Parts: sequence; C-alpha cells; structure tokens
Amino acid sequence: MISLGCPVCQAPLATAEDGRQLRCEAGHSFDRARQGYWNLLLPQRKKSKDPGDNSEMIQARRRFLDAGFYWLIAERLTQILLEELKNTPQPELLDLGCGEGYYTTQIEEAFSTAGLNAAIAGLDISRHAIKAACRRSENIDWLVGTGADLPILPGSLDAMTLMFSRVMPEPMARALKPGGLLLVIWPGPEHLIELRELIYDEVRKREFNPEADLVPLFEPVRTESLEFQFEVDGGEALSDLLLMTPHGHRIRQETRDRILAHTSLECSADIRFGLYRRA
Repeated sequence: MISLGCPVCQAPLATAEDGRQLRCEAGHSFDRARQGYWNLLLPQRKKSKDPGDNSEMIQARRRFLDAGFYWLIAERLTQILLEELKNTPQPELLDLGCGEGYYTTQIEEAFSTAGLNAAIAGLDISRHAIKAACRRSENIDWLVGTGADLPILPGSLDAMTLMFSRVMPEPMARALKPGGLLLVIWPGPEHLIELRELIYDEVRKREFNPEADLVPLFEPVRTESLEFQFEVDGGEALSDLLLMTPHGHRIRQETRDRILAHTSLECSADIRFGLYRRA
C-alpha cells in the first residue's frame, strides 16, 4: 500500500489487523468499502452531494476504453513510466483522477510484467468511478478523494500521473518526493477534431501548456506528442465517445441525434505527454 495520510489531521494511516479499517494515531478511522476501496473524501470537501462523473459517464468510458480505441495512449504511458522508474526499488505511484481505472490497471500490469514490485494507487473524487475500478484489480489501492487535498503522506510518492485533468501544482508537489516524477497527459489542438467539427460552428484549436502552472515547483524534463487515427462505429461506441467527453455534454438533442446517425466516424487522436520533476 502507498503511504496514506489522514485527511483530518495528516498523520500516517495504518491498516488494522483485520484489513478492514485505516486508522491514525489520533484515532480517526476509515472503513474499507464492501467493493474494496477506501473513502478518504471528507464531507466538507464535497462541492455537491455526488461529486465527479456519474455512473452513466463511467460505464460509457469503460466500454470505450475496453474496446481498445486508446490502447496506444496506455502503451506509451506505461513505456515512459517503466523507462523512468526501472531503477527505483519498490516505487510508490499514484494515478490522480484515475476514473474507472483503465490506465491504472495498464500501469500495474506493465510493472508486474517487468518484474517491478510497485505500490500503485488510483484516486478519483467520483465514487462511481472507484467502484468500477475495484472490479478491474484487487492489487491496486483504490481511493475516493480529492486532488486538492491528497490523502498522501508528504514526500512519499516516486511518481504521479495526471490524465486529461486540471493540474494542481501545490498538492501534487507536496505528495511527491524531491526529484519525484509527474507525468501529465492532455489533448492537443487536433484531438477529436472531426467530432468537434460536427458539434461546433467554430472550432477553437487551443494549445494547453501545463508548464506555466507547474514551474517553479516542477522542472520540465521533456514533452512529446502521440498522433494516430481510429474509426468509431456508429451506435453504442459513438454514443459512448460523446458521453465521455466534455463536448458531448454541451450539445442539444438535435445535434446529438445528427451525430449518432453516422454509421462510423474517422477520428484523430492528438495527445501530449509532459514529464516534470519535482524541484
């Protein structure tokens, strides 16, 4: 298990003998959910009754990712982590904003295949996402929590991944060891351009750059691009793609119906990988 910190008092959390509870020295305790995850999200940290992605969005993302459309992203992600951590004994790694656990599980499998004994955790604010993630692997520590207040002991992580989510430099830097690695993945300006052109009258091609937010807490190591084409069949797969992207939540039913009438859609993937080191 990775090094967890109590979300109430920040003291170290330890697992009880029966494995069903986390406790700190101050007496704060957290029960293990029936599905196998730990809920470390304090009620006062919630901005809504049911924060994060809902069950419908999670199931759509699970079906789409399991169909292999984004396999090349997972492959490159795991390659980078193995290259950087191959000489780190028993690394501790957190997948922040892990969703339903597809990429987290790919990381676990890659490290296991390489013979590396890593402690891996996936954290998401959506309990629906973490419940789905629990069905993927029992060897990963699945956590309900918030990236703004990570329940991780300061300076304990060797690496952290953040995919398609907002960067939060201070809490991320706090959880990583000095020299620890942060791998950020985000969409480039051409990502899903074909779908966006069906949705918007005018498509804005903005180039996101997390470096401006991360410096000076992080030092840039390198940035690389991954571009490929994939075809999405009409029907469920195309509907799932709409559900799992923010674009699909902003359209009228008329536009949705018009898009779903396509028998297939050729799509462009444009992905950026940014590697940063904690200063």
